[in-house]
Amino acid sequence: MRKLLYKTDYGKYYIGKCESEIKRLKLKGKVQLILTSPPFPLNNKKQYGNLVGEDYLNWITNLAPLFSEALTDNGSIVIEMGNAWEKDRPVQSLLHLKSLMRFVENPEANLRLCQEFICYNPARLPSPAQWVTIERIRAIDSFTHVWWMSKTDYPKADNRKILRPYSKSMKKLLEKGKYNSGKRPSEHVISEKSFLKDNKGSISHNVLELKQIDETKELRLPYSMLSISNTKSNDYFTKTCKKRNIIPHPARMPLELASFFIEFLTDEGDLVLDPFGGSNTTGFCAEKLKRKWISIEANEEYGYQSIIRFEEPSFNANIRKGEFFNGIQSGNFENGGR
Repeated sequence: MRKLLYKTDYGKYYIGKCESEIKRLKLKGKVQLILTSPPFPLNNKKQYGNLVGEDYLNWITNLAPLFSEALTDNGSIVIEMGNAWEKDRPVQSLLHLKSLMRFVENPEANLRLCQEFICYNPARLPSPAQWVTIERIRAIDSFTHVWWMSKTDYPKADNRKILRPYSKSMKKLLEKGKYNSGKRPSEHVISEKSFLKDNKGSISHNVLELKQIDETKELRLPYSMLSISNTKSNDYFTKTCKKRNIIPHPARMPLELASFFIEFLTDEGDLVLDPFGGSNTTGFCAEKLKRKWISIEANEEYGYQSIIRFEEPSFNANIRKGEFFNGIQSGNFENGGR
């Protein structure tokens, strides 16, 4: 059974449906982090094969036990999901919220919600276009929900690995060595040394701001997010797709988002799984951060275009063809698939 499309020093990319591939690969109890952005619960069919309505709700709910079983005892599931809108109406659907609720509450999965995050991206195109740019009756939908779940109240996590650079005012405070201590209007009592310890950065927030909301303020992404985004890998992927006349996956997870959770919830050598691999943002970031990874994708075309990520000249990734690639594809890596 030929399913492996390609592999690298740290990971493997398989073609197939996650429901069957996770079982075939015998991943029970081996995955430290499942990080994915499943097909969004839209009310219209897209190229990447989303289900709609109640079919979607039932489908994603039934994935919860499968994902849970694949986790280590202290592993995590992180799911990014955008908002849904009612067909032909300027009204938001509750389907995405129901999907997340039903997923985490599936009694067969034994999951709990550790924390909700918001991924804000002001660079997103105005949507839904009909109501935002044409009729001008709604604001731009510019964020996605990110839910962090686990089988335990205390999954592996360390926020010291996702520290943000200190603000200029905090750096000055540390240099000065003093500040206005005492009782605040909130009735909190701030001691004379509460803020004088240099922790090498500030704790990250649960709103992930990919670009600054206020351009007059310094953007302070966590160090891990900066290290990934500064590679300009996403630019390379997009430009190469355009050069080769390839239409890239329309719903790619931001590199910064993937790197944030991989750094936060795993250690080097841990296994990261993306059941809906697409253009393989998860695998790419895991490779950069020296985590083992497995990506699964039902759409063969997206699998071939994901190879482009690892062709980045500065990356020097060691890509090897899998059995599925040799049996199906007549081209080569340099041509970026079909």
